[in-house]
Amino acid sequence: MILELAAVLEEQRQSPQCLRTLARSAVEDVMLLPPPNFGVVDRGIYRSGFPAADSLPFLEALELRSIVCLCPDPYSEENAEFVRSHGIRLFQFGIEGSRESINDSSYTIMEALRVLLDARNHPILIHCKRGKHRTGCVVGCFRRLQNWCMTSVHEEYVKFASTKARPSDMVFIEKFDISQMMECVFGIIYRYHFSGHQARRLVYQKIS
Repeated sequence: MILELAAVLEEQRQSPQCLRTLARSAVEDVMLLPPPNFGVVDRGIYRSGFPAADSLPFLEALELRSIVCLCPDPYSEENAEFVRSHGIRLFQFGIEGSRESINDSSYTIMEALRVLLDARNHPILIHCKRGKHRTGCVVGCFRRLQNWCMTSVHEEYVKFASTKARPSDMVFIEKFDISQMMECVFGIIYRYHFSGHQARRLVYQKIS
């Protein structure tokens, strides 16, 4: 049910009040409020801005195994306790939120992608402060690995960054050297899983 809710939130991206109504009706009249700028990247991969305390029940319903945080600041005590109490692995790759910082972050982005690509870490949430620039760059590089055309990568980036879209981020994504990730990508294949419908997803397998 929560996966269906997540898909609805991503597809419709309506007003905050409408999102609350959708969430309330989806799970036995329990309020589930998604983090800001929440979206579905792939099956078992989600993105958002920094989760506030009132979004933690929503994250609990996603049954996350891992969280990738791109903020350099430590988690609040409440968020840290949530991660500990639910056995969620927290991977923190601190990137400063300035326009210039992303240009010096290729290695950090690669490390975040390695975590993201390993399906043993799924379901996984990747987030920064507002879910726009740093998260957008990681997701954009992930799309490059999925062989998306740059037009589609740009459209998705702008969809989440809105009026705050940065040309420097798009240049970073375009110039990102995906060949550095190919060893990791060799362990990733697409398969079809049947759960009432065909759903293409990333699956991790060991390389012999």
